[in-house]
Amino acid sequence: MAGMSKLLEGKTAIVLGVWNKWSIAYAIAQAFAREGARLLLTYQNDRVKPSVEELGRELGAVGFYACEVQEQSDIEQMAASVGSAGHTLDVVVHSLAVAKHEDLNQPFLNTSREGFQLALDVSAFSLVAISRALSPLMSRGGSILTLTYLGSTRVVTNYNVMGIAKAALEAEVKYLASELGPHRIRVNAISAGAIKTISSRGVKDLSKMLEISAQRAPLRRNTDIAEVADAAVFLASDLGRGVTGNVIYVDAGFHIMGL
Repeated sequence: MAGMSKLLEGKTAIVLGVWNKWSIAYAIAQAFAREGARLLLTYQNDRVKPSVEELGRELGAVGFYACEVQEQSDIEQMAASVGSAGHTLDVVVHSLAVAKHEDLNQPFLNTSREGFQLALDVSAFSLVAISRALSPLMSRGGSILTLTYLGSTRVVTNYNVMGIAKAALEAEVKYLASELGPHRIRVNAISAGAIKTISSRGVKDLSKMLEISAQRAPLRRNTDIAEVADAAVFLASDLGRGVTGNVIYVDAGFHIMGL
């Protein structure tokens, strides 16, 4: 559609969590590039750096930054590098979560202390650490986004410790929205329906979850990853300027259903 204005023209976005073409973070980065954003990406370590750089170059990303979110020094170094490259950030996308494989494949009751700490650190605390490090670079205000899932507020069999981590994440969204609001920074989460990504395959019986949600969701289908990306564009753009502290469900309506 010629002449259509791009929703993120003139905005700089950093996306944490792109590591393959099937990830939600990649879909969001792709939609941001389509809408004219200047794109920065992070990578966890040197092992994944080449693949993230390759994906990023295809999208026209202009900067790549190392960031292992379990290392506070990495987070601070990443923020310093983004700042010294002269970037003013408008959008931060936090699309990171980790849980031990065994904690997703045994009863929640048996979650190890170490597994609990890992899931909460990477999947929840990292949003606080990233927001603290990057919000000073958002001098024009802007939008911080994270990704969550229904297992935060309802029991989804086998989602286990990730559900607890996502519950913490959603509570953080509200507290961060309240504190960063005076700086004109909005903080929101998108609760995506079950989507087949490499990460989600770690959840036992994912195919059964997808089957049930397609049958039960009001739209009678599963969530398309592009729908999640377009909701992220809305929240990142000026169209979402009045929305903060929210969890927006992009799940074909599945979350409203009872029996």
